[in-house]
Amino acid sequence: MTTSISEGRVSRLKRKMETREARIGIVGMGYVGLPLALLFSGERFRVTGFDIAPDKVSTLNAGGSYIVRILPESIQEAQKAGFHATSDYSQIAEMDAVIICVPTPLDDHHEPDLSYVRQTVESIAPFVREDQLIVLESTTYPGTTEEIVIPILESGNQHGFRVMRGADDSGIYVVFSPERENPGDDSVARHDIPKVVGGCSPAAAELGAAMYGTIFRRVVPVSSPAVAEMTKLLENIYRCVNIALVNELKQLCMKMGIDIHEVIEAARTKPFGFHAFYPGPGLGGHCIPIDPFYLSWKAREFDFRTRFIELAGEVNTAMPYFVIDQITAALNERTKALKGSKILVLGLAYKRDVDDLRESPSLTIIELLREKGAVVAYNDPYFASVGQGRHYALNMTNTPLDRLAEFDAVVIVTDHTSYDYRAIVEQSQLVVDTRNATKGIESPKIVRC
Repeated sequence: MTTSISEGRVSRLKRKMETREARIGIVGMGYVGLPLALLFSGERFRVTGFDIAPDKVSTLNAGGSYIVRILPESIQEAQKAGFHATSDYSQIAEMDAVIICVPTPLDDHHEPDLSYVRQTVESIAPFVREDQLIVLESTTYPGTTEEIVIPILESGNQHGFRVMRGADDSGIYVVFSPERENPGDDSVARHDIPKVVGGCSPAAAELGAAMYGTIFRRVVPVSSPAVAEMTKLLENIYRCVNIALVNELKQLCMKMGIDIHEVIEAARTKPFGFHAFYPGPGLGGHCIPIDPFYLSWKAREFDFRTRFIELAGEVNTAMPYFVIDQITAALNERTKALKGSKILVLGLAYKRDVDDLRESPSLTIIELLREKGAVVAYNDPYFASVGQGRHYALNMTNTPLDRLAEFDAVVIVTDHTSYDYRAIVEQSQLVVDTRNATKGIESPKIVRC
């Protein structure tokens, strides 16, 4: 049987992947793109990182890092394998594969903001060439790859190349493969996180699997980009819904005089049918607070309302307001009003031991405290200063922990492991703990919520 032209093209590009001769371009050198670039560099690929931020490009090319968990030495090691960064999108033409890792936030109306994806695809489209693999990793709603990315690629490239579908003999290969980063969690090596791949054609899926198979131990092919897009949303909505459940149960348990954390620890001894989730002051990060709204927005196109998911979002969104109520009540018990009180917020990051502020509940809590007249300061070992909050500029600088006694209340919002919680309790007048960080410490100063 004669081998088709397309089969020959796919085989050649697969060989380049397997022999590490393929050039890999990654657009977006943030919390997803930069670690991915290092994975490919670690497998001896020549990687080019694309970013529109000049400070990121210059830092990387100087062998430095702007992400706490990535050491400069890792960047310098990658440079030995050929890694460099650039803002010059014309270099896209030199790549065999281009992976897009840009933000997909929500706008002011809690609707998907795909401006970064659109702008990125518009920027690379003029330089995309035949037999190139284009991958979107940014979390988004089902249909984005086929409804937005492909039309821009096809209309914007200079040579009129089409995206390969079915048994086309030539064109561009397009894949969606959701990122599965979990910043601050080293319990699972990145290589061991299975990689989901959904291609616009069997050839695209085959090439995507071949490329990711060089850095991930397991690749999970699915039938389409839309399935891969929905997979990512399911993963994060699963977490969102279960966190909302324990946040609601926490409030009930407080009224009943029951420790929700003791309940969770007892429940997790069951060897089947239960996975532990923990309550907190609200959701943060680039996925869990955002993804439910992406699906709810898309569902309206099909005249369908995701009531269960929307309710979970409402519960989690309300948690910072619940924290404010608990701070107010704790101060009242000490005959103090929230207005005029000095409050120190411990932890700005959205989760422990990361330098990431995206959607952090700490920012919301600070804004709400200020609106109610409190005098607010913060401490976080990862942020010397903070400019923009969730809704307006905060313009704050880090407050040293040797000033704990000055504050009417210290509020633990992010439970960084570097904090000495026993010393914090000893030196503070009042500690409001939203993370159970003071577990095992008994003191009348502590209010857990």
